[in-house]
Amino acid sequence: MTKPSSANGVAASFSAEEALGLFHKMLQIRRFEERAGQIYGMGVIGGFCHLYVGQEAVVVGVQSALEAHDSMITGYREHGHMLACDIEPERVMAELAGRAAGTSGGKGGSMHLFAPEKGFFGGHGIVGAQVALGTGIALRHRYEGTGGVCATFFGDGAANQGQVYESFNMAALWRLPVLYIIENNRYGMGTSVQRAAAGTSKDGHRLWARGRAYGIPGEEVDGMDVLAVRNAVLKVLAHCRKKGPYILEVETYRYRGHSMSDPAKYRTKEEVQEMREQHDAIESMRATLIEQGWASEQQLKEMDKQVREQMRKAADFATQAPLPAEEELTSDVYA
Repeated sequence: MTKPSSANGVAASFSAEEALGLFHKMLQIRRFEERAGQIYGMGVIGGFCHLYVGQEAVVVGVQSALEAHDSMITGYREHGHMLACDIEPERVMAELAGRAAGTSGGKGGSMHLFAPEKGFFGGHGIVGAQVALGTGIALRHRYEGTGGVCATFFGDGAANQGQVYESFNMAALWRLPVLYIIENNRYGMGTSVQRAAAGTSKDGHRLWARGRAYGIPGEEVDGMDVLAVRNAVLKVLAHCRKKGPYILEVETYRYRGHSMSDPAKYRTKEEVQEMREQHDAIESMRATLIEQGWASEQQLKEMDKQVREQMRKAADFATQAPLPAEEELTSDVYA
């Protein structure tokens, strides 16, 4: 049985409306990704496709704490980040399917979603590349005096890339307003973090502590608890705006393989089942909503039904939408 979210009392600092909004957004991402997996199997989505199932609480908790003038950037597991920024599911699904109605006219696909009008500066296919770019966006915030922070997401695998530490160095030197968020889902592609990252152990994957060499503070947070994530981000944003970079290592878990082509045989079915049954972010939040009297079980079932229908329509839209015109092959090409 999944335990209620934020047993430490964090839930008491949230209203029913806020909590329901967080639950709804996580549910949207979960059902979107499940539907995306289905149409990928049908051949509607081409190329690579990395699903966010299990990690929903991370981006929802972070995005809910950001302000309108803040920015966000991440890697290629970014469908959930687009939805968290309130991009229409139909447009995101159409982009995955390479259709003209997609957010980038069908040219970005699953790994390169982009919506700067919403402060989202993309998913990026090069492991760790977004960290340097996010640091640059933070420099722009500082240079132009916007007061914004760039929430820069990367995974435990990317945490071993050299450009990450070049970015840490510059961010610390210039006190840039950047919040580095390590989505530690325990596996870099198919390799356990304990086997790939020095200084980690089964008792604690202290990737955030690598920032200490540059004077960057940090901490761990339970990424399977959306209220805990939101609370942590709200707490550290003021630091980023005034004092510079901060690192949050968010302990999370992906239920699917690294991508749709990964059977994930490097871990046991029992491990995945235990995470789903004991730590699932959505089920934990469902239990909290009912326990706090913020919603009834029937209300949440009806919400889930509506979300499933919304994502069915999004998939139908993406499947039926026209492909880009042939002349689009040469538009927006830098020559």
